[in-house]
Amino acid sequence: MRIVFMGTPESALPSLQRLLDDGHEIVAVWTQPDKPAGRGKKLHQSPMKEFALRHNLKIHQPTKIKTEEAKDLFASHKADVVVVVAYGKILPPEFLSVPRNGCINVHFSLLPKYRGAAPVNWAIINGESETGVTTIQIVEELDAGPILLQRSTQIRESETAPELMSRLAEMGAELLSETLAQLDTIKAKPQDDQGATFAPMLKREDGLIDWSMDAFDIERRVRGFQPWPNAFTTLNSRRLVIWQGANENVNQGPASAGQIVEAYSDRLVIACGDKTALRVLELLLEGHRRMTALDFVNGMRVKVGSTLG
Repeated sequence: MRIVFMGTPESALPSLQRLLDDGHEIVAVWTQPDKPAGRGKKLHQSPMKEFALRHNLKIHQPTKIKTEEAKDLFASHKADVVVVVAYGKILPPEFLSVPRNGCINVHFSLLPKYRGAAPVNWAIINGESETGVTTIQIVEELDAGPILLQRSTQIRESETAPELMSRLAEMGAELLSETLAQLDTIKAKPQDDQGATFAPMLKREDGLIDWSMDAFDIERRVRGFQPWPNAFTTLNSRRLVIWQGANENVNQGPASAGQIVEAYSDRLVIACGDKTALRVLELLLEGHRRMTALDFVNGMRVKVGSTLG
């Protein structure tokens, strides 16, 4: 098939690689414009652009896609189908009817659950035991198109969002391959809008730890808010990121939420809500390197009774 591929982050790469492996003709790759990053604010290419350059694929990076110029360019590809995997923008209605077989999205959840920008993160944060990938026909409403194929997987007990995303990206590539191979015979089924949930884009303030929550909720946030905005608090007015933790369902007595109740050897334990506690295993204090609890306790002279946040 003649395919236009639209994607930006690393999670989109396995799908494009699979399309190439399957022998499809990639007539163009659309990805987000280069963005400034780092201290020098130098322009950085997206992982998708770097991949496309290595494979000598034609690249387009329009700043705006709701323009006549972008619409004409999109139509000029004369694609059989357009594949969208985490492109980063909603396609205008005029785009959807251009390809002969429409536009197909690989979405990293079991739709209709977790429509939106951050389905992997919110599935972990909300304590889901299962998630998956879905291929859909794109319609005007966000992630609401008819379902083509789905595949589920269990969320592992200590799995972080980047780890889960990596697995789902590979699953999505396989499901996309199956979807295109069966495109003429698949009977798309409408989503049940009543079962829809939303996974909004993450904001920096989402990562601020509320120690009055129980440790189980906080531990899921530690895993779910990676790689950004991370689950963070403050210690002596300095930002402290919790990179790994384990919940301990024990009675911490009269300790208030956020109070350090153990700080010896590799034991750094913080009191949380509902008489639970979070044992911190790995963390990053502003101005220091990422370190284990053992190094932190020994090097920072942490005291029992100090309060975080």
